[in-house]
Amino acid sequence: MPEVVDIHDARTQFAHLVDRAHAGEEIILAKAGQPYARLVPLAPARKREFGFLAGTVELGDDFEDEAMRPLSAEELADWE
Repeated sequence: MPEVVDIHDARTQFAHLVDRAHAGEEIILAKAGQPYARLVPLAPARKREFGFLAGTVELGDDFEDEAMRPLSAEELADWE
């Protein structure tokens, strides 16, 4: 069961409460005796892996033909 700490008391113990939350403890902050907020640890950041979409994207057979052709003068002008 998470500990309930009054907001006024939490002001004086904030650094200690943050350390406890970082260690995995859940702390409920109360205002006027009612639960008001929750202090919990952050989930660890996920590292993105290259190739996570492998096998989910399909390219048409003519993709390279279209993509590798030189741009026309008009297309080059549009980019500039």
